[in-house]
Amino acid sequence: MTSVADCRLLELPRIPRPEGNITPVESGRDVPFEIARVFYLYDVPAGATRAGHAHHELEQLFVAVMGAFTVVLRDGRSARDIVLDRGHIGLYLPRLIWKELVNFSAGSICLVLTSRPYDERDYIRDYAEFESIKAKERSP
Repeated sequence: MTSVADCRLLELPRIPRPEGNITPVESGRDVPFEIARVFYLYDVPAGATRAGHAHHELEQLFVAVMGAFTVVLRDGRSARDIVLDRGHIGLYLPRLIWKELVNFSAGSICLVLTSRPYDERDYIRDYAEFESIKAKERSP
């Protein structure tokens, strides 16, 4: 059974250079899954909330490659807020964690690495449905 305690910050490799830092990310080495998809969020309007869903099977790693934002995590019992604001720190989310992205600073870019290709059937977009799934997961 997954919980917000299973979500963790990962320090990604950082190669400092006088002309700018480099952070390489290798599938299965720097993240705890094989990377199947990469996407990024940008030009997020002030006050907007992104995500607002969970996944049945998908694992993710969120990185603020520019600017900052807050990831609000829920597992049906507990909640946790994590601010991402460094390009070499990623937030790992296992399956069945509800997330919302809020408080984007101007010019923020959120990079997301995922364990599976896009599949709409993997999304849980209704919080009541998510709570029901988590309750079944907890019962013996």
